[in-house]
Amino acid sequence: MKNVVALALATTMLSGAVSAEGIKEFRIGILGGENAQDRLNSYECLRSYTEDALGVETKLFAPADYAGVIQGLVGGTLDFAWLGASSYAATYLQDADAVEPVLIKVNVDGSIGYHSIGFARKDSGITSLDDMQGKVFGFGDPNSTSGYLIPSIEIPQYKDGITMESGAYFGEVKFTGGHEQTIVAVNNGDINGGVTWADGQGDWEDGYNSGALRKAVDAGLVDMNDLVQIWKSKPIPEGPIVLRKSLPADVKATMTKLVDDMFENDAACAYNIAAGDTLGFQPVTHETYVSIIEARKLKSK
Repeated sequence: MKNVVALALATTMLSGAVSAEGIKEFRIGILGGENAQDRLNSYECLRSYTEDALGVETKLFAPADYAGVIQGLVGGTLDFAWLGASSYAATYLQDADAVEPVLIKVNVDGSIGYHSIGFARKDSGITSLDDMQGKVFGFGDPNSTSGYLIPSIEIPQYKDGITMESGAYFGEVKFTGGHEQTIVAVNNGDINGGVTWADGQGDWEDGYNSGALRKAVDAGLVDMNDLVQIWKSKPIPEGPIVLRKSLPADVKATMTKLVDDMFENDAACAYNIAAGDTLGFQPVTHETYVSIIEARKLKSK
């Protein structure tokens, strides 16, 4: 099956020898959100296809936190990554010429947004943010859009007196290190509530169609019947797949087409890359993320 898919992909892209001119290897960064080995497993199909397409050794890197991928892109030691909108903003604000956004994930209804989802254990009795007063709330990573940036802006708007400071409204605000860590911590009762990301489409019992909850269900980490949604953000633009801007033009064209065609050529690989059911990817530009960049600037002040 792998050979058949590889042949189908090969007919839609430039030859490897031409595409790889000017590079000796290709390096894919994988943003945090689940444990490193699961991330590497999910992206192995993309690594293999990339190596076939470019004709050079392709390596996967799964740093412990979002900052590792951001710094790799800024420093030129990574060539490709799927970033969250806030992580793209952080990269852009450090170096506007480091990367260029090329593709965005498309939901099964054709939309290109997702949500930050607040959740708790069903048996905790917590049904909304009103019930979280004095309790422990978990966020993923400071560079996460849905795991911190957007909830840190929108949750204080929910009710007067809510801040992101421990001991103000929430008894304690904790950073867990990533989406999977937040989900596991809530499920295990280590924290009372937390936020993660999901497209908000499909059934709650499945962890929605795509996102961190869906990945956790697929991995057997949680039974969604044990959890309850307690908050939902406004729509957030999906983060972009980015390429190092200084890559040769033919390499960028080959990689963009490879991922853009992945849903049609290997739906299972597209599922792995996109963290669930989607319609694949479509082109995107920097303009989609201007509002997130401005929000990031304001938070930094």
